[in-house]
Amino acid sequence: MKQRDLLLVPFPFSDQRGRKVRPVIVISNDKFNLDSEDILVVGVTSNISKDKYTLNLINNNLEAGELYLECSIKCENILKIDKDIVIKKIGKIKKEKLELIINQILKIIK
Repeated sequence: MKQRDLLLVPFPFSDQRGRKVRPVIVISNDKFNLDSEDILVVGVTSNISKDKYTLNLINNNLEAGELYLECSIKCENILKIDKDIVIKKIGKIKKEKLELIINQILKIIK
């Protein structure tokens, strides 16, 4: 798994009472991903929102793969997951979109 990969994983609800298969984007760098059993991801949803830390995701933002719906990247939904729970890779985002995600995360933690 590499940074910028778009994956399908069982993603937990924010109240931790369940999970739903959702797409995620790998934000951890390739060295971390190689050295660790885990990866850091942000959630992607088809529920379009204009939240302060949410970014749109459309097919033009992809280097590989295809979206069937316009989606939102929930930059505040950061999760560390075990690589073994990844169901499959479904695409890869462009570098420019990753930079926007990182900038949104920095706004949250600075």
